[in-house]
Amino acid sequence: MLELKNITKKFGDFTALQDLSLTVPKCAVYGLVGPNGAGKSTAIRCALGVYRPDSGSITLEGAPVFENPAAKSRIASIPDDVFYFPSATPAEMRAFYRALYPRFDDTLYQELQDVFRLDQKMQLRRFSKGMQKQAAFHLAICCRPDMLILDEPVDGLDPVMRRQVMSIILSDVAERGTSVLVSSHNLRELEDICDHVGIMDHGKMLLQRSLADMQGNTVKLQLVGEAPEGLNILHQSSAGRLQTFVVRGTAQEVAEKAQAAGLSYYDVLPLSLEEIFIYELGGVNYEVKNIIV
Repeated sequence: MLELKNITKKFGDFTALQDLSLTVPKCAVYGLVGPNGAGKSTAIRCALGVYRPDSGSITLEGAPVFENPAAKSRIASIPDDVFYFPSATPAEMRAFYRALYPRFDDTLYQELQDVFRLDQKMQLRRFSKGMQKQAAFHLAICCRPDMLILDEPVDGLDPVMRRQVMSIILSDVAERGTSVLVSSHNLRELEDICDHVGIMDHGKMLLQRSLADMQGNTVKLQLVGEAPEGLNILHQSSAGRLQTFVVRGTAQEVAEKAQAAGLSYYDVLPLSLEEIFIYELGGVNYEVKNIIV
């Protein structure tokens, strides 16, 4: 389990993270989402021990991460901007990773060459962005980490390779109990793989819970007629006679209120992660507004 507890991180007068707490359960995939500038990448760099927080603690299975080589050897990461030595080949980076990670799996590395099909003797700087990302995944998975931290992991990958990479990660979670922290703007893909989600804004955690709980406690109500009383409405829109409400509450609770109101037509629908993200942030001035006049 990776735990960030009451983390504050400042850069001069700018507060990037403020009292941020985040817990990635063991054997889970945790999706960290938020608008640009929310502090996601800063939180990830703190979790990796790259930044020292000004206050708070970061632990992996109870052990501090910062300046702790034993803890860091159990964490592998793929940043948004992939790092490699300027003239290094995949084979040379493999040797470098093998020296850093005691559990580096050479057998797995050989097996995954059939998946990634990268020239092991070509300099990484000559690869395309997508190929460099593939090389990063190849190396990170073979480190056999307990904790895998990903920042915009599928950026630059084609759709087939995205699916292949996510399949490998989920297999690792299922078979080895790996925990995964992934930050991405691709909420549709996160929805397919995440067990837990945290929504950040301005360096703070707005909301974090299991995806099932999040989707189960906010629904979309479409109806013709007057809205029932007692609804906790987050958003309202209309198209002709049909009104759509985003409502806090379970599907059963909302349906019971709609039925009691005697509406001629109503339907209760689940929200996607993208819709939850938009409407949760709508409460802090991030609501999508109609600017066409």
